[in-house]
Amino acid sequence: MRWEIDFAEVILYNYVVSLTIKWGSMSVKYISGNELREKYLQFFESKGHLRLGSASLIPENDPTLLMIGAGMAPFKPFFTGKMKPPRTRITTSQRCVRTGDIENVGRTARHQTYFEMLGNFSFGDYFKQEAIPWAWEFLTEVVELPKEKLWVTIYPKDDEAAEIWKAQPGFNPEHIVKLDDNFWEIGPGPCGPDSEIYIDLGEERGCGEPTCSVGCDCDRYLEIWNLVFTQYDRTEDGKYVPLAHKNIDTGCGLERLASVLQGKPTNFETDLLYPIVEYAAQASGVRYGEDKVKDVSMKVIADHARSMAIMIMDGILPSNEGRGYVLRRILRRAIRHGRTLGITGKFLTGAVDAVVKIYGGVDDFADLVLKQDYIKKVISLEEDRFHITLAQGMELLNTQLDELRKAGKQVLDGEAGFRLYDTFGFPWELTDEILHENGFSLDKEGFDQAMQAQRERARAARQSNQRVAIPDLRELDTKAFRLDPAATEAQVMCIWQDGKMVQKLHDGEEAGIILDVTPFYAEGGGQIGDAGLLTSELGRIQVANAKKLPDGTVYHIAYVEEGMLKVGDTVKIAVDQDKKLASARNHTATHLLQAALKRVVGEQVNQAGSSVTPERLRFDFSNFEPVTPQQLADVEALVNQIILKGQDVNIRQMKQAEARAAGAMALFGEKYGDVVRVVSVPGFSMELCGGSHVANVGQIGMFKIISETGVAAGVRRIEAITGQAALSYAQEKMQLLEAAAASLKCREEDVLPHLDSLLADYKSLQEKISKTNAAQAREDADKLLAAAKTYGGVQAVVGVVTAPDMDELRSIADMICDKLADGVVVLAAVHEGKVSLVAKASQEAVAKGVHAGKLIKETARLVGGGGGGRPDMAQAGGKQPDKVEAALTRAEAVIQEQLK
Repeated sequence: MRWEIDFAEVILYNYVVSLTIKWGSMSVKYISGNELREKYLQFFESKGHLRLGSASLIPENDPTLLMIGAGMAPFKPFFTGKMKPPRTRITTSQRCVRTGDIENVGRTARHQTYFEMLGNFSFGDYFKQEAIPWAWEFLTEVVELPKEKLWVTIYPKDDEAAEIWKAQPGFNPEHIVKLDDNFWEIGPGPCGPDSEIYIDLGEERGCGEPTCSVGCDCDRYLEIWNLVFTQYDRTEDGKYVPLAHKNIDTGCGLERLASVLQGKPTNFETDLLYPIVEYAAQASGVRYGEDKVKDVSMKVIADHARSMAIMIMDGILPSNEGRGYVLRRILRRAIRHGRTLGITGKFLTGAVDAVVKIYGGVDDFADLVLKQDYIKKVISLEEDRFHITLAQGMELLNTQLDELRKAGKQVLDGEAGFRLYDTFGFPWELTDEILHENGFSLDKEGFDQAMQAQRERARAARQSNQRVAIPDLRELDTKAFRLDPAATEAQVMCIWQDGKMVQKLHDGEEAGIILDVTPFYAEGGGQIGDAGLLTSELGRIQVANAKKLPDGTVYHIAYVEEGMLKVGDTVKIAVDQDKKLASARNHTATHLLQAALKRVVGEQVNQAGSSVTPERLRFDFSNFEPVTPQQLADVEALVNQIILKGQDVNIRQMKQAEARAAGAMALFGEKYGDVVRVVSVPGFSMELCGGSHVANVGQIGMFKIISETGVAAGVRRIEAITGQAALSYAQEKMQLLEAAAASLKCREEDVLPHLDSLLADYKSLQEKISKTNAAQAREDADKLLAAAKTYGGVQAVVGVVTAPDMDELRSIADMICDKLADGVVVLAAVHEGKVSLVAKASQEAVAKGVHAGKLIKETARLVGGGGGGRPDMAQAGGKQPDKVEAALTRAEAVIQEQLK
């Protein structure tokens, strides 16, 4: 049964009265999705939890994850005990993306690619005695779900959880179901029983079977919350050892719970998705609820539009690998479902507006509003790109259909289908749909195997990126470690390799090292960490980089150059000051570059990524067209003008709200607390930044842009150098100019006029050569035409001509073919030891059986080459010029065979 009040009316009532919904045999109090999120977070704040904003979908310091797909994912180091959390109780509403079962989106009531997971977490603090009563309290007292409709599942041996559930006020003990599946573990490590909370939506939502109960595949019993009780550590040999510090990890799906509280049969009818469904209906002119197949497409568009908007908000851009590939796939699936609804033009930017209206007032989604135009532009460009690749892919698919027909086959090879998916972004459903329309099918099993192979390659690549895996650091008191820029000596507190603690290192070994005090700047904000040298009594250790653990502790990626190093050793520290200053120059210059780009190119410029090393700086920024050479020159001049002013760089701490109000820009990928570090060049640049900087802009010395390129849809990249690198670059260019002047025997200022004169002479000579070649080509063509032979009523011209390249060879073939009323031409040319071949046939010759593609393929084989083409035009190359005569003889024979 469905609640029938119009969506717009729901929103109105939500602000006016407390609305109660009668839904089947159940009454619930209407709560909007955004209100539900806030109620949950406030409830757990009242229970002593630290409320944190959602982490980005891009995992931080976790190369094993492509994207965040669970509420606990950002807290993995805290759950494993490797790191200490900022507080032992935390609550969040985490943005998540999962695409493992993307084919089910829109086909079931609950599958989505994007969802929010409400969660409350305990790191060695409270356990079942608190987690279960709080879940019951929130569901029955805060959102007022009927107690008699709630059921729970537990692990059969978890008597403790059973007794706690039975003690909850109004809970029916007969609503406890024991299932063996209620035990959470992934190989060796922390694990434990869990308890899932279900709500009975009524018999009308069930399958009608007498065995229908909790766990049934029908929609009657909906899981709304999972409480995981991490209380064991599973050993390698399969033993379960009780943990000294037990954890709580819970997950409550926002959309699922909202569907219950809003009386909706699926997540797609909630106020978190339905406005986008309505947009899809409006854009297509199709009414939602009248055709189940079309409803699926509208729901897919709604889900995918929300996913893509929030992924782009979090800094993910369409590409052919990793997260960008996932985004591109989601976007193109949405376009395909738009085509299914009859939408042939671009339409997804309007869906972004609908997403922004839903989330615009939520703090965690503030960037959705700020980046709305940028998100729409990225999506618009990707729609344009897909329509181009769609046309290219259709051409390839049509060729494959022709080959299937000729071979008498009915099934397209799975590998071929996957190439369409991988190269042109064809969802397999689109390929399958087109195949079925033409009486063919797709080898889905082969496609899936190719897809799985790609996933395994991607997974292996992510894992191989983890250079020094972080070990279990729970026994280490990291709060005692200090950061001191003046430190010159320290004690080695911890060493690890491949995620395991070790006591010593020897020659040639690489490891992670933590010191009790360090002067090394740790990698962050796009800037690489400091490098330097550690010297102990028995060893010399090179530090290649410094990084931060989640709690801020600095660790050093180091390599033993000679000797050995042990835990407890005292080391002398020497930070590479030249590299440190070079990085500082490039980092401050990055700030100046962004400010200059905003002034010269426009305020639409915003940082999309950066990389700062001692050697150079790289700055990615939003802009939908290349920066012109004049704009680049103006930006470079402006930055150097600021450098020459020699202003001091001001660095101070202030409240984040105050800093933003003053106009400070935030850097891409950075997280900020209430108090922030503000780096400014008075009157020109002000940014929130934790990186290292020069004391005075004059220390940058010189700024030089060396390239400007495009890296993704709507994203440009500038690479630049400063200091000594810029001076060396300028000197190299000057030396090239001097060498050019010497070669031209002129002054340096006269190089360009001399080059213009030489180029004019060269152009004149080329024109003369072209005329000579054209005359030779006409002569060759006339000779070949005079020697033309006739086979089956078709004139055939076969021979060798003089042509410097394939373009010229095709022109000669066109010229001869135009003089034949009904003919075929096969020409060969030898230039610089390589053979070029071309075949061209008139429409009449094609109608009589000539196929230029097959003809050229057979001819090219004899000169050690290959090629092909259409029935009327084909070309090929070869590497055996001594076989040209034999190849042309074979060409004549093939023409005769084709005309029989």
